[in-house]
Amino acid sequence: MSAEFEHITVSYPSEHVLLVTLNRPEIANAFNTRMAEELLDVWTGIAAAPETRCVVLTGAGNRAFCAGADLKERNGMSPEDWHKQHDLFERMAYALMDCPNPVIAAVNGAAYAGGFELVLASDFAYGAPSSRFALTEVTLGLIPGIGGTQNLPRAIGLRRAKEVLLSGRPFSSDQALDWGVLNRICDRETLLPDALATARQIAGNAPLAVRQAMAAMDGGIDQPLAEARRFEIDCYNTLIDTEDRREGIAAFNEKRKPDFKGR
Repeated sequence: MSAEFEHITVSYPSEHVLLVTLNRPEIANAFNTRMAEELLDVWTGIAAAPETRCVVLTGAGNRAFCAGADLKERNGMSPEDWHKQHDLFERMAYALMDCPNPVIAAVNGAAYAGGFELVLASDFAYGAPSSRFALTEVTLGLIPGIGGTQNLPRAIGLRRAKEVLLSGRPFSSDQALDWGVLNRICDRETLLPDALATARQIAGNAPLAVRQAMAAMDGGIDQPLAEARRFEIDCYNTLIDTEDRREGIAAFNEKRKPDFKGR
């Protein structure tokens, strides 16, 4: 299955695994209004649909994952038009963060400004050795506005995040791995295959359980521990009376691969 868009490509390279590629390589995959509209449609539609069980997000070409917002489009924008466009950017990024299925970022190059915010909005990330990261907004008279000031400290700690954000200075893939931005550094040739292999493994697990595990972690991370434990049990209890739970236990006892239906 594939869908036609102007500035992104979307396909299912394997069953239940959705591949989303930012496709403006001539300008470092920077997102303009149209790309943001397309991504919003994806995050609220096929990426969140029951037939999708895991998503991989990457950029076209070898130069960049995403350089952030298209500043040529923004040049000369009135404050009113800027607010209108940024409202779209916010809704796009928040829809990514709220996607009930896991999203893996495969960072094939530079991820700067809003591009880095998309990485941080994903559930986890693999990167090529050449990948670099920066929140450069303060060098332009702005601050990150699609989750960067909140997601970065949660990923790497407040003091380190302040240095990254207030300086606008890029950092390397090795630093990103050491600090927890990246889960793995992959050879450029194996980056996308590695991310897709992990996505296939996730997609082979019980989809309702994957979604509830995501919900338990995301919903509990900022709660006091006692409340978070209660929230975990609420998520756990929703799975007891499901076909997938019964199928998983039966398959284990019958020594066969389970056939999960998401029910």
